Amino acid sequence: MLKRRTDLALEAKELWAESAEKETKLEGVRARDSLREGYQVTTVDILDEQGASSLGKPVGSYVTVQLDALARREEDAFGRAARAIAAELGGLLRLPEGAACLVVGLGNRAITPDAIGPGVADHTMVTRHLVEQVPEHFGSFRPVAALAAGVLGTTGVESGELVKAVAEKIRPGCVIAVDALASRSMDRVCSTVQLADTGIVPGSGVGNHRTALNRETLGVPVIAVGVPTVVDAGTLAADILAEAGQERLDPEALAGAGEGLMVTPRDIDQRVADLVKVIGYGINLALHPGLTVEDVDLFLS
Repeated sequence: MLKRRTDLALEAKELWAESAEKETKLEGVRARDSLREGYQVTTVDILDEQGASSLGKPVGSYVTVQLDALARREEDAFGRAARAIAAELGGLLRLPEGAACLVVGLGNRAITPDAIGPGVADHTMVTRHLVEQVPEHFGSFRPVAALAAGVLGTTGVESGELVKAVAEKIRPGCVIAVDALASRSMDRVCSTVQLADTGIVPGSGVGNHRTALNRETLGVPVIAVGVPTVVDAGTLAADILAEAGQERLDPEALAGAGEGLMVTPRDIDQRVADLVKVIGYGINLALHPGLTVEDVDLFLS
């Protein structure tokens, strides 16, 4: 049986709806749509273990922001996208004033579809040392540290082990972990951002599961920020056939199709460059609510 792979709770809910009877209610799950800065926002709350079992996701809140206008380069699309991400992220953070935060960029910067995390770390306002050493100028900022954890193949250290060691040293009030994800649909690749308060499993998007980063492993709340940059080839093939009216095709015929093959857009370099900046700015605005996009520009320049 072909299992359509996705890291997005929104898509997991859609897959469940496709496989269930229309009149069946999905118990333990609540979903709602809204608009933020002109962008569509879908929130999926998994309320209990029954909902978690149905969707294959841990109990928690999953917020998906659809960034279509950013790809179309609409007027003020970047600023609106950064503010939308900041507002939704702020609702999940619940950080006390002055509490430190550690931003972790997961992934391999040498592989473009996997470079979301390191790129966001590069666009993070690192203020922890400034707050401690120059409080007369930066005392009003939240202490923020950033870490590009790298991958086991290049560092010899599990990213989870490295993040845990750093978190134990600096004792942040929260960790924001950023990683690339896999989608079931090319329409959502590089055009959506998922925020979740459940933590993250590095490498899960490509089936390379590592040590989880969550409250249980790190001892502090972990907010996951993810962007789908790839689609599993088998999943993509099944969806294309369905769109072409080939629903009667035996799913068994596609089982194992394109195993280990992931598909990404040809302009992935530009898309990743756009997304790491907008997510980085969104995180900065969420952690420093008094700042504007222009302020972040000035700080990072």
